[in-house]
Amino acid sequence: MRFGEYGMGALTDTKVRTAKATGKAYKLTDGGQLYLHVSAVGGRTWRMNYQFGKNGAGNPVQKTLTIGTYPAITLKDAREGRDVAKAMLAKGTEPKPADLFQRGAPVADTRPTFEAIGREWHGLQKSRWSKVHCQDVLDSLVGDVFPKLGDLPIEDIETPAVFQLLGSIARRGAVETAHRTRQRISAIFVFAIATGRASRDPAAGLAIALPKKPKAKPQPAITTLTELRQVIIDCEAERCRAQTKLALRMLALTAVRPNELHGARWAEFEDLDGPAPLWRIPAQRMKGDLDRKTEMEGDHLVPLVPQTIDVLKAMMPLTGDIALVFPTDRHLHRPMSENTLRALLIRAGYHQRHVPHGFRSAFSTIMNERVERQWRSAGNNGVSPDRAIIDLMLAHVPENRVEKAYNRAAYMARRRELAQDWADILVADMWPPAMHIGEPMRWAATGPGRPGR
Repeated sequence: MRFGEYGMGALTDTKVRTAKATGKAYKLTDGGQLYLHVSAVGGRTWRMNYQFGKNGAGNPVQKTLTIGTYPAITLKDAREGRDVAKAMLAKGTEPKPADLFQRGAPVADTRPTFEAIGREWHGLQKSRWSKVHCQDVLDSLVGDVFPKLGDLPIEDIETPAVFQLLGSIARRGAVETAHRTRQRISAIFVFAIATGRASRDPAAGLAIALPKKPKAKPQPAITTLTELRQVIIDCEAERCRAQTKLALRMLALTAVRPNELHGARWAEFEDLDGPAPLWRIPAQRMKGDLDRKTEMEGDHLVPLVPQTIDVLKAMMPLTGDIALVFPTDRHLHRPMSENTLRALLIRAGYHQRHVPHGFRSAFSTIMNERVERQWRSAGNNGVSPDRAIIDLMLAHVPENRVEKAYNRAAYMARRRELAQDWADILVADMWPPAMHIGEPMRWAATGPGRPGR
């Protein structure tokens, strides 16, 4: 930081008392390397420059001692502290603020700390963020930021301290986390500036100094129909709970997000024996920000076809008398673990080839190619309008809010046709879901063991 210079001679009590904020930090020099640092917002701190030790080149190391804040430390006190510090330096001892005065405990610095303002800023975001995201942000601040910067007065934090913190996060391999943390630190400083408790944002320009964010790796997915059918066949041939196999088939048929399947409740399914069966996933369980989760009529509608209803009817004897469709085996009030289906795919031989989320990619790829072929074979040009409907079936949220509201329940007839088309080509001639009920769950501990293993 570059400071303006004022008062080249010895200071007086009047000069110190009348030092005001100018919007730019400056210092008032006294003598013997003592000066009063006045921050851009008017905070006043006594400091002293000194030399102690040698650097790698053998030159003296320039340092600054913070003696205390004014008016708790008067001009007379600051000069006495300077003289004690110089005496210690003359004896080869580096001075510390606690060594300068023989009086009681120093007066506490009452300037707002970074943590205090950070928590205040975080509290204001609760009305905008979901509970999960809100907790994630707080956890990141408590885990990575507050231990290093939290106790410091926010006006005293300089860019090198912020960069050192972000660098330590990046060096542990969490480059994307380092960039997110910089954004949050910067937001806290902007809030402090807006409320008159800071004059600058030392994190603002640090993004360019951090390693580049790694490109997001697409989740592994098998996106050809023949191979995808084999994935389901191989997984259903494994010995495991029937609920796990049925959950995998339901995920493949509906192409919902895995967490939306895990939390499925019987109360969300409508008209299972009627002409228009539907899975109504509540808005608060959908991916998105708090606005998305609290939208009126914001539920995601999944048309059900006979193949999905067969899965649900196979599940009814198992979980139809509790709230959750796919609970854990140990705690019926808790949703299936996010790792359960991933583990099944790994056991079936698809490690790093296909993950539960991959069924969404497969549905998008296969069905978009299919509707495009049908569109062109009918003599049409351009892009098939079914592409937008497939996006709608995947609950991709349009940027246009009006379009989003209009489309939420739109094109249901065509969506049901596409869902039926998908189910017909995906599980044609496969075992009916109910046959998995009562099958052996594990291989015997003795004997030949699993085939081919």
